[in-house]
Amino acid sequence: MPGSRPAIGKDQLILSKSFLAFCLFAVCCAGVVYAQTSARLERLTGIPVRVVSAAPLPPPRGLQAHVKNGNLVLSLDDAISLALQNNTDIKIANAPVQLAQNTLHGAYSPFDPQLLSSFNSTRTKTPTTSQLQGAAVENSLSQETEFSYSEEFQTGTNFQTSFYVDKYSTNSDYYFLNPSFNTTLQFTVTQPLLRDFGLTPNRAPILIARRALRQSHAEFEIEVNTVVLNLVTQYWTVVFDRENLAVQHKSLDDAQRSNDRDKKELSLGAVAIVDTYRSEAQVASRRLSFIQAEYTLKQDEDTLRRIIGADLDSSVRVMEMQLTENPDPSGELTAVDIGASQTRALANRPELEQARLQLENDESNLRLAHNNLRPDLELSGSYGGSGIGGTEYDLSVTPPALLSQGGFSNSVSQAFHFSYPTYSVSLSLNLPIRNRTAEANLGNAMVNRKTDQYHQRGITQGILLDVSNAAHRVEQAELSIAAAKISTDLARKSSHAEERKQQLGDESVFFVLEAQTELAQAEASLVQAEVNYQQALANLDRATGDLLQRHNIQLSH
Repeated sequence: MPGSRPAIGKDQLILSKSFLAFCLFAVCCAGVVYAQTSARLERLTGIPVRVVSAAPLPPPRGLQAHVKNGNLVLSLDDAISLALQNNTDIKIANAPVQLAQNTLHGAYSPFDPQLLSSFNSTRTKTPTTSQLQGAAVENSLSQETEFSYSEEFQTGTNFQTSFYVDKYSTNSDYYFLNPSFNTTLQFTVTQPLLRDFGLTPNRAPILIARRALRQSHAEFEIEVNTVVLNLVTQYWTVVFDRENLAVQHKSLDDAQRSNDRDKKELSLGAVAIVDTYRSEAQVASRRLSFIQAEYTLKQDEDTLRRIIGADLDSSVRVMEMQLTENPDPSGELTAVDIGASQTRALANRPELEQARLQLENDESNLRLAHNNLRPDLELSGSYGGSGIGGTEYDLSVTPPALLSQGGFSNSVSQAFHFSYPTYSVSLSLNLPIRNRTAEANLGNAMVNRKTDQYHQRGITQGILLDVSNAAHRVEQAELSIAAAKISTDLARKSSHAEERKQQLGDESVFFVLEAQTELAQAEASLVQAEVNYQQALANLDRATGDLLQRHNIQLSH
């Protein structure tokens, strides 16, 4: 019918279905091949073909070795060992070390050799306008292949070599080599003579990255010291909480006995009911103190569990903790020489190592800034060879006669034997009239160096003060222990005397309860003084840089 589209023939329909089936089959085959070669492609190209989920974090280690009879039994060194293995803050603090290692690895990248290759094929058909072009329609094929290798050395020297091949064929009658092979082999060396000359400016980024890695090691040591000090402090805090809970429990029992005695005397008519109120009030007050001490212990135990990673294990998290250390110092108390301690701190503290490394980096940055102010003077030299080969024709006869059958091997042989050499020497100078950016960078480098010098001095002053304060805390704790022992002994004697007087009927319950309260306070003060002494020793070790060595901890760098 007029205006209607032509109908699709049966053969066309079969052909279309066959084509679709073939495309589907090709897609399926391509998917299978891709799945089989994806890992290989990823290794070759470095481009991930799929997103891989992060591996789960490892579970806490070493906890089960300290479980005895359903309890988590820990000495101070056991707790430190668990913290070093499981503490989350230590794991996070180790990440900058790994990042600094990667940065150092990347600092060598300017000296990585480069291998480049390329291939280009061009087919050209051009209508001619002159008989001298040798064909009515010139048809030519050019195939270019190039390989090049380049590398920069730490002296600033740049080396390059390249190999180039061009195969050319045409239907023109005026080419006596057809097809022809043109090859070129060239070596080039470039050496800066002023700016970027020598090892200093070229190795400076590597040296800076290497010192940054050492700074990250020092920062990691600082974090480990902080975690260990927090652990030691928390360990002795839990020890004090347990001892204090026992003191409060004993005080509550003493008040309860006094109240029971008053109630017995009340039942016998020996005292009035108002005389029992004071002992009942003391029972209620001391029960409150006992409850507060009990829950303070639970909270501090939870904090200790977090430091050692015990809260990450559901089976260990609910276990009771048994700490085996005794806060009572054995033997003679430590005598502190403040001068010697400060000298040791200035030699050991990682903060000073960080500051020293930063000043070394400032010197390197200052040298780089001076280097960038120099003119850019470069000396370059190159040497190469070229060759040509192909099928040669005699164009003086018609049609052209074949003279020789040559090709690629002839051309390459000429290039590698430097039959047709090419060499050159060049000297280039880039002399800025003024370089304000480089001048500003030099000024900033000098300011940063001066600032870091003051920063180092401030760190030194802080360390000296830190050691002095830590030594005074140890001395204070020693004196407090001596005074607390005397106070506890006198309070215990006074309590026994008041209880004896009450039993003889010469003393009221008021003085008995007051003596019991004073005894409980004295006993708690003695335990607190002993714990303060242990914590002061740990803080002094941290201030002098001996904390890790004290507990036989060695960090591998």
